[in-house]
Amino acid sequence: MNLENPITYINGISVQRASLLQAELGIKTCNDLLNFFPFRYIDKTQFYTIKDLQSNSSEVQIVGKITSLKSVAQKRGSRLVATFQDTTGTMELVWFRGQKWLKDSLKINEPYVVYGKLNHYNGSFSMPHPEMELVSEYKKKLQTKMQPVYPSTEKLTNAGVSNKLMRNYIQNLLQQFYDAIQESLSTEILADFKLMNKRDAYLNVHFPKSQENLAKAQNRLKFEELFYIQLQLVRKKLINKNKIKGFVFENVGAIFNQFYAEKLPFNLTNAQKRVLKEVRKDVASGAHMNRLLQGDVGSGKTIVALLSMLLAIDNGFQATIMAPTEILANQHFTAVSELLAGMNINVAILTGSVKVKKRREIHANLEDGSLHILVGTHALLEDKVQFKNLGIAIIDEQHRFGVKQRAKLWTKNTLPPHILVMTATPIPRTLAMSVYGDLDISVIDELPPGRKQVKTVHRFDSNRLSIFKFMKDEIEKGRQVYIVYPLIEESEAMDYKDLMDGFESVSREFPTPKYQISIVHGKMKPADKDFEMQRFVNGETQIMVATTVIEVGVNVPNASVMIIESAERFGLSQLHQLRGRVGRGADQSYCILLSSYKLSTEGKTRLKTMVETTDGFKIAEVDLKLRGPGNIMGTQQSGVLNLKIADVVKDSKILVAARNTAISVLQEDPNLEKPENLVIRNTFAKVTRTSKIWSNIS
Repeated sequence: MNLENPITYINGISVQRASLLQAELGIKTCNDLLNFFPFRYIDKTQFYTIKDLQSNSSEVQIVGKITSLKSVAQKRGSRLVATFQDTTGTMELVWFRGQKWLKDSLKINEPYVVYGKLNHYNGSFSMPHPEMELVSEYKKKLQTKMQPVYPSTEKLTNAGVSNKLMRNYIQNLLQQFYDAIQESLSTEILADFKLMNKRDAYLNVHFPKSQENLAKAQNRLKFEELFYIQLQLVRKKLINKNKIKGFVFENVGAIFNQFYAEKLPFNLTNAQKRVLKEVRKDVASGAHMNRLLQGDVGSGKTIVALLSMLLAIDNGFQATIMAPTEILANQHFTAVSELLAGMNINVAILTGSVKVKKRREIHANLEDGSLHILVGTHALLEDKVQFKNLGIAIIDEQHRFGVKQRAKLWTKNTLPPHILVMTATPIPRTLAMSVYGDLDISVIDELPPGRKQVKTVHRFDSNRLSIFKFMKDEIEKGRQVYIVYPLIEESEAMDYKDLMDGFESVSREFPTPKYQISIVHGKMKPADKDFEMQRFVNGETQIMVATTVIEVGVNVPNASVMIIESAERFGLSQLHQLRGRVGRGADQSYCILLSSYKLSTEGKTRLKTMVETTDGFKIAEVDLKLRGPGNIMGTQQSGVLNLKIADVVKDSKILVAARNTAISVLQEDPNLEKPENLVIRNTFAKVTRTSKIWSNIS
């Protein structure tokens, strides 16, 4: 028997049922069904006697006999009532449907196990539509204790595929294919972690005899699932390190040293120095660098990126920065150009709005090597864009790019350029291990000196007048203010109305000519948007009313107040990014979260978290718990997280143990050739055939 056989090999599953299970649940093979796990269990470990029943008992299980059956007329139709008796008392079992079939099939004075929800009326108990099984049948079955409940769909229920039927299918599968379940972890790993063997784990996850057995079975299967994901990621990382050669940047040369000595606008923090040292070690090693740089908003990632690019230029290579939006690309271009002013380094920008003539000039300068740094958007990925010798590629806010897009950067060279991926959305450690397990990770975990923490408060709509007064006080001091409205794509008309209503009330409170207001939203032409943004950047307007288009890429050190309207409609990472738009200068900055009084539990948690901490990593942990991993990473990258039984948040300890085990196995036996690892090698080959994890860069 082979678990890769279609599910029609299982007793009781017809071709029609098989196609329905595949369409609704993606269950095609016996192995798919084996790995279709219950999402909860009904604990049937306890039997009650009728005498011990309580009026608050919800679902109970009793053993007894039906002593009589009768039909009782009621206003509409009739109901079938059975008198059910055990050694301590009697109660009623009631049915409103299927009465004829029940009358013919129920056996009087035979012992039954009944299970269901209790009703209590006038001092006596009844149970409508109970689950029933003859004790003789009950004893033959696997599910003698805790009963599994499987995920289902409306179509399956309507087609008669009940939970009971699913249990029968899986019971038949286990009886027919039990011997085909092969162990997939080495005896050493099983012993080290005291793990249940694989057959027992499957038996006890579907039909557990006790809570303890269920916990052991789940632990075993979670460990295995996470272990094989980590094995793929860790192995890929080792292969990248050993086999994929990278350009060698041998020298820390004149350009780097001149910039460091004369142009660096501030002293680097210890965290920035540490990350720079990690990058220098990578690019000098001869191996290919594939590094993720995490750092909170304003932690100084751009300066580390620039110094990394200067290392490439000193060694005769070109460099590029790819950003997800024109606004962010322009900001990088401006920042890099200003920092390098007066140095003999050619910097250009390539976005969708660059004119054809300028594009041709950029293409030519790239190919002859006279262009040193190219900043751009997706436009960098066009086939026409060819570098003479691209040495390093910096990808900013990389979660906004699809895997295939990023992979195109590799085709720009004979050897792949070194890759430095930057994100200002901190990723919790457990998630980073699962999604970026094949990258080296660097973290900038301190803010530059002189930066003050942004003070964050939560206020209700009724506080609006006092907030307007606070804004006037700040503007009086020469500061600027953002007011941001939520943007929910499905309801652009509503969002636009919210924004325009807000703009009108702000305009009434802050009249011209004393106050000037910019407005920016998604319906504007790019040129108009840039014009309004530039006015705010130049200090010509004191207030910027906007939707979330300003979330990434606006750097105005003079802006000290961020007001977020309907803050409960934003996700945590969005709120954190928006707050990062202020606090970029030396002045004390403020973030005011405005909401209605109607808040969901999750909404309260988000706003409370924002008020209590400015630590992006703590915020990311809460976000992960609230939203789950797939939503945080975005759909393009959640493939690695389509987990059957494990959960990277709740099972973080198992994940760490699985990763450490994968690392130690591969360090001792990189090709899994030792006899004790044969079982791992065979399983690994199967796993990699069926669940290819795309490298997130390569």
